Order: sequence, then structure tokens, then C-alpha cells
Amino acid sequence: YDCSLLSDINRLFLCHTLCTSESLLCEEWASYGVFYKYQPIDLVRKYFGEKIGLYFAWLGVYTQMLIPASIVGIIVFLYGCATVDENIPSMEMCDQRNNITMCPLCDRTCNYWKLSSACATARASHLFDNPATVFFSVFMALWAATFMEHWKRKQMRLNYRWDLTGFEEEEDHPRAEYEAKVLEKSLRKEYRNKEVMYVSNLLFNSMYFQCIFMKCTEKEKLTWKDRFPAYLTNFVSIIFMIGLTFAIVFGVIIYRISTAAALAISSSPSGRSNIRVTVTATAVIINLVVIIILDELYGCIARWLTQIEVPKTDKSFEERLIFKAFLLKFVNAYTPIFYVAFFKGRFVGRPGQYVYIFHSFRMEECAPGGCLMELCIQLSIIMLGKQLIQNNLFEIGIPKMKKLIRYLKLKRRRPVDHEEYMKKKQRYEIDYNLEPFAGLTPEYMEMIIQFGFVTLFVASFPLAPLFALLNNIIEIRLDAKKFVTELRRPVAVRAKDIGIWYNILRAVGKLAVIINAFVISFTSDFIPRLVYLYMYSESGTMHGFVNHTLSYFNVSDFQEGTAPKEPMELGNQICRYKDYREPPWSENKYEIAKDFWAVLAARLAFVIVFQNLVMFMSDFVDWIIPDIPKDISQQIHKEKVLMVEVFMKEEQGKLHLLETWRDKDKRKGENCNSHSPRSSMSHRGSVSSCHSCHVDV
Repeated sequence: YDCSLLSDINRLFLCHTLCTSESLLCEEWASYGVFYKYQPIDLVRKYFGEKIGLYFAWLGVYTQMLIPASIVGIIVFLYGCATVDENIPSMEMCDQRNNITMCPLCDRTCNYWKLSSACATARASHLFDNPATVFFSVFMALWAATFMEHWKRKQMRLNYRWDLTGFEEEEDHPRAEYEAKVLEKSLRKEYRNKEVMYVSNLLFNSMYFQCIFMKCTEKEKLTWKDRFPAYLTNFVSIIFMIGLTFAIVFGVIIYRISTAAALAISSSPSGRSNIRVTVTATAVIINLVVIIILDELYGCIARWLTQIEVPKTDKSFEERLIFKAFLLKFVNAYTPIFYVAFFKGRFVGRPGQYVYIFHSFRMEECAPGGCLMELCIQLSIIMLGKQLIQNNLFEIGIPKMKKLIRYLKLKRRRPVDHEEYMKKKQRYEIDYNLEPFAGLTPEYMEMIIQFGFVTLFVASFPLAPLFALLNNIIEIRLDAKKFVTELRRPVAVRAKDIGIWYNILRAVGKLAVIINAFVISFTSDFIPRLVYLYMYSESGTMHGFVNHTLSYFNVSDFQEGTAPKEPMELGNQICRYKDYREPPWSENKYEIAKDFWAVLAARLAFVIVFQNLVMFMSDFVDWIIPDIPKDISQQIHKEKVLMVEVFMKEEQGKLHLLETWRDKDKRKGENCNSHSPRSSMSHRGSVSSCHSCHVDV
């Protein structure tokens, strides 16, 4: 605000209003002690504008909708805890009387082991791999659709309350960079036409220069040919960065394989017994650190790539920046999780013919209880680590660190009268030293990535909505405190919706249905258990399921140099491994068995049925819930009717006035025509009188 343009009374009133709003926001909004209260959205909108008000309204609706999802997730987790002792497959794995000897997990250095040693892993896997997780996946898909519909209705209420129902965004003015690029293109054309002297003379005259500038920007525009080098740079850079992400994940895989091999030949018994836990924990921490570093790097690169494209308007610039940043951060955050969910343990081979990378590193395989437990560990550590470190510590620490650096620099410049100088500074001078507002893109981005963690792999981690809820309760007050006390007050911008973020949310919700279908079908043991229960079980129960999933291997079939150094106990020549293959006494020994194809067909059928059913239910929820609340639509209809009535009354009044004028004109004309002149003078007077009558009319 330029207070110099205001009178003393208006300036005092404006300052009092701003200070009152800021103090209210500090007390009732930007405080951790009021986390249980609703946000004063109307006051936020009045102080910061509609665009920021919509962000905090959306964040509040998202946090509110996480409450039922968290409750259902806790119930699913408690169901797994309550039924862990009744789970027949884990009981069979823990039963030491079975005494199943398993084949070594690697060549030469690894030894034979007992299946009962994986008892703890099997019991823990049941907490997240049980029939209730299928129900929870369906619930979360419907929850995502309900959340989107609820937000549309809330957004419509806010639009009506904030008088935005008839608001149409004006066409943005071209950005200064775009106009400069257009001018450069036009001057280049002038130079090619050998009119350099003409252009140079015009440059000395500012008025002529402005006219030429306006004409150039109106006539010229940047075509795809002008932007082709930038588009090519964008494409190559994005492919390179995605490849870099894959390469880092592949490097972590090599680390896991080499560390597991090193611990397997370790002389320490504790190191050999905790190989899987050690390798998984350290690899996930490495992934988390890399993800946090690359997130910051990719954000800067996405902004640079958008700048070299030279978008025409600020809206186009923001949408292109959001798309690039989301694509890179999506790949960066979820690639390690995708590997564990869909690739780990799929290409391991069999004893004696394990698959190797670079002829030295054997491909990883899942734990005896399945890969879902490792997926849960990977997802939980990355999600919680990003929320704690990147979303909370960075948001608190970095602004305070920058503020401290600016304070120390200012104090170093004025060491003598620093305190006196600070006392004399005006409020706007103090606020200018705050961190500048960088837009809402980082705020939305961290919430959208969290939304992906909550929905994409929720079948493996039912507690994800609970941790997201706890984080968002803090996040709302943290963002509020940052906007009120740590950042310069941004310029208020009007907006009707959250823009491109809504489309991204819908895309993530649709993708979540597909991914959860594949997680349940291919990562968990839900489908193999159903196939065994209805096709192979003799007693109609799950007894014998573990034995059904284990294939036989004759230790005499080890290739030379691949057999373990220690022989099997009691001279047994058969060991077991998890796969569907023919036994060594079969004609097609170690070939893929028919059971594998039956399970694969059931898995693919489940994916198709689950995906279509859940998407149909989501679309039904979308259709059955109206976008505009009934009371708002009725109120808008009443206002339109009233506006039509007012318009009709105004038109009727105009018509009545026009008819009155016509009647008056008609009467005056009749009077003029009925007047009979007695002399030429009187005749001229009457003509003048009639003429004046018509002129007046």
C-alpha cells in the first residue's frame, strides 16, 4: 500500500485494520496451540487473497478427510494383529516340526537353512498382508473420489461466499521475457532486411521505440520453430534426469546385493543372522537421502527448463513449471518403491541357475513371507522421512537460518548504532528483510506427493493415512506461521479454483486404483492363497499352502562351483525353494509348472475385475454427488430470477417512458397541425413554434 496517497484518517484506519487482522491470525491461526480449531478461512482470504485462501481451505478439507481414512486404516491394522495367531500359513512356517530345509540363497558362500527361522518375518507380513487390506484398497479408492467431490462442493461454497461465482479470469498480459524475446525476433528481421540505420535511429527516440515495440509484439509471436531448441533441451534434460534416477536406484540395488553377499561370508554370527534387516534399513536410508537431495535439485532444474521455453503468460509459466516439477519429483520419490513392489524377486532364477548382474551380483529375492513387508518398510521410512526432514525441518530451519544471516550482515554493517537504527526503522522496512514469497507450488507439491503415498501403495501400509493426518495437523499451523511471520506479505490474487493441481489429484487417484490392483495381485500372497483354497486344498482350508508354494531341488544338480561348502545334514539330497516348478523326478524337471500359469491367470483376472469395479464405483460416486450444493444452487437461481425481474422492471420503465414521450409528441403535432395562420407574420411564428416543438421532442 502506498500510504502517502491516503489521508491521515484513512492511513490510520488502514494500518489499524491490517494490524488487527495480523494479530488475529497470529493468535487464532498461526499457533500450534489451536491445532484443534477450524481455520479462519475468511480472514485468511481477506488478508492474503483468494488464491492463498483456497490453498489453506483445500489443505483443511484434505486433513479433515484423512480422519475417516485413518480410523479405517487403524481398524485394518488391528485386525491383522488380532488374527496373526490364527493365520495358518505363518503358523506352518513357524512350526519347527515341519523341519523344511531350504536351498541356499546364493552360490558357494550361502548355506542351507530352515524355513522356521523366517517365523518372525512371516508373522509380521500378516499384519499388512491379510484379506482386510483388499477391502481397505477399495475403500481408499472410493475415499479419493469422495474427497475430490467434497472439495468441489466446498470450493463452490467459498466461491459463492467470496463473490467469485461470476468471476472470469482476465487474459494475462505477456511476460516481460516473452515480449523481450518477440522484440529480439523482430529486430533480427529488421537487421536481415538491412534496415539497421532506421532501427538505430528509432532507438534514440523513446516514443517511437515504444510504438515500434507495441507493433512488434502485436504482429510477431513465438512459433514452435522459435521454441524448438528449448523443447529439445527440455526433452533431453528430462530423459537424462529420469535416467539418472533409475541409475541411482540401480546403484542402491548393487549396494544391497554386494552388502548381503559380504555379510553372508562374515565370520560374525550376528551379522549373518540379521542380513536382511541390515541391508533393507541401510538401503532405505540411502534412498531417502538421495530423494531429498534430488528433490531440491530437480525443482531448480524444472524452473530453468521452463524459463528457456519463454511461456507467454504467467499462468502458462506456472502450469508448465508444475508439470515438469511434478513429473521429476514423482519419478524420484516412487521409483525405489516401484522396484520393491513389482521387480524385486521376479527375476532370480532357481538354485544352480541364479540370475546374475555383471556375472558377479545375484538378483535379490523377497523374504519367505513375501515382498509386501519390505514394501511396507520402504514406504513408511521414505514417507515419514520426507515429512519430518523435508516438509517440517527444512520449512522451519531454512527461513530462520536465512533470517539470521541477514540479521548478522546488517549488524556487521552498522555495529555502533545498530540497536538505535533498528528502533528507528519503520514496519515496512522490517518486513522487507523477511524472506520473499516464492509461490504456492512448493506447498502444493509436498501435499500432492504425500497424497500419492497415501493412495498409491496403501494396500501395503494401512497406517499411511494416520501418519499423513498427524503431519498435516502440524503442517497447517507451520505454513500459517511461515506466511504470517517468516515471509513478506504476498500480493493478493483472485482465483476461483486450485488450478492444475485438481487435475493432478484426479490423475493420481485413477493411477492409485491400477497400482493397488497390481500390488494386491502380484506383490502379496492374496491371489495364490485363493487359488490354493479353491483349487488345490483337500480339506477346504489353508493347511498345506506353504508346502504347495515350495518346489523341490536335488542338490546333486548343482553346477560345478555353485554348491555350498557345507553339506546337508543327515545326508538328505532334497532342498526346497519358493517357486512353481516341476520336481527333479519329473520328465521336465525344473520347468515352469502348471500351477504357475493358473496363479498368473488368476492374478491378471483379479487386476481386470478390481480395476474396472473400483473405477466404476468411483465414477458412480462422482456422478451421484452433485458438484454444487443444493442450497447454493437454489440461492444462485433465486439471485438470477431477481436479476431478471429487476431487468424486466427497468425495461418496462424505459418502455413506459418511451410511450409517454410518443404520446406527448403526438399531441404537440396535432396542436401544430390544427393551428390556422391569419397573417404571414403569424404564419411564420406558427411554423417556428411547430418547428421548435419538433426540435424539443
